Amino acid sequence: MTNSFKFNVLTDPKPSDTSIPAFMVSTERGFLPRQNPVVKLPSEFDPLESILQRMPIKTLSGEPGLLADFKLGPTVESDFPDLSDAVEKYKDDLPLMNALYRDYSFLASAYLLEPCHERFMRGESYGLGRQTLPRNIAMPITKVAKFAGFMPFMEYAGSYALFNYRLEKPELGLEYDNLRLIRAFELGMDPKSSEAGFVLVHIAMVKHSGALVSAAVKALQGASKKDRDEFNTGMSNLVAALDQINKVMNTMWTRSKPSGYTSFRTFIFGITSQSMFPKGVVYEGVSEEPLAFRGESGANDSMVPLCDNLLQISMPETPLTEILKDFRQYRPGNHREFLEAVKEHSDAIDLKEYALSDPISASLYLQALDQVRDFRWRHWCFTREYILKMTSHPTATGGSPIVTWLPNQLQAVMANMVDAYTHCVGIKGTADIMDVVRSQQTTLAKEVAKYCAERSVA
Repeated sequence: MTNSFKFNVLTDPKPSDTSIPAFMVSTERGFLPRQNPVVKLPSEFDPLESILQRMPIKTLSGEPGLLADFKLGPTVESDFPDLSDAVEKYKDDLPLMNALYRDYSFLASAYLLEPCHERFMRGESYGLGRQTLPRNIAMPITKVAKFAGFMPFMEYAGSYALFNYRLEKPELGLEYDNLRLIRAFELGMDPKSSEAGFVLVHIAMVKHSGALVSAAVKALQGASKKDRDEFNTGMSNLVAALDQINKVMNTMWTRSKPSGYTSFRTFIFGITSQSMFPKGVVYEGVSEEPLAFRGESGANDSMVPLCDNLLQISMPETPLTEILKDFRQYRPGNHREFLEAVKEHSDAIDLKEYALSDPISASLYLQALDQVRDFRWRHWCFTREYILKMTSHPTATGGSPIVTWLPNQLQAVMANMVDAYTHCVGIKGTADIMDVVRSQQTTLAKEVAKYCAERSVA
């Protein structure tokens, strides 16, 4: 176990292989799907394609869609067929199953949350969503989720974000301006809209995850062999990849406006811990007992959790950390297995202790922590500007407490940095890093106290 890291990270993503899941960790594409997402569905699914094209508040043609007039629910209930038999026909084509999972989860979320959107547009509270998912959605979404390896509800990677893009011009690849959404709720078919920007910035960030995966594996191998040069190279590459990810993340401010977020956000709420679904949702034909799943959340992304596990970032034993652990279920299976393997191997060789045993390695370790801090600090700033200042709803889309959950992780990272700094005092640049940390610790404590007081959060 401790001699080398043996997880099978693909060096060839095998884009034409339909027998393996769409999401497999690779050095080329990282946490993106192995191939660009399936856009065109087989003809058997024309009714699904039709209703999804007509669904957004503003359609691709620019005309109002079903959600604009709150007609999606009646349309589903009156003339949308159950396509479960067609699903069975294609069950061995796993990337196609992933596409159908994406599409049915969009339809399910829009159907369940349409009444909440209608109230939101009137300036009212969300109230209750629809408490039953009809058989013509419940049966096929359960089937495709099982075949694709997901929960039967919208997830970040398999549905809303990472399997929800197409290339306008294939030859230009994953350049931001070449990305378009496949599905949207509000105005996202317009690539300049805030909804499109919100999703596409995430894809643009994960574009750099191949370099992150390669760097993490190299650091693990170097620490396993006690090869200081290899370890330091891996850590330096990790810092560089995270820096690229953070730079892309910072473009969110211009790609997706805070004032536009809360309107399409309504449709990405989950069931778990949400007032819209106090008893869960009954999936007709699937379960007589109500079911509950967490909603779409950037917390389901695998990049920062990879760094948490690699760097052995210790989190406090709190209910908030338990929510963090629960989010692990809402990732592609291969991503989960990779992150678990990284954690097990890093713990077995005690990568943190190895990093801190040498001042140069310790400074690189501190720089990596600093990039994780920067990511989580930006995430907190987005939460403050896009959500806390725009709505009083107490929970995030994934069901975590909106004020206290992100600071739980951010404070833990900064505490780890304070400890790591003692092993590299005097190394150029480390003092400047810690000046930022001390300032942000103070600012964060004040901001959390302010929002907790305003919202009567203990």
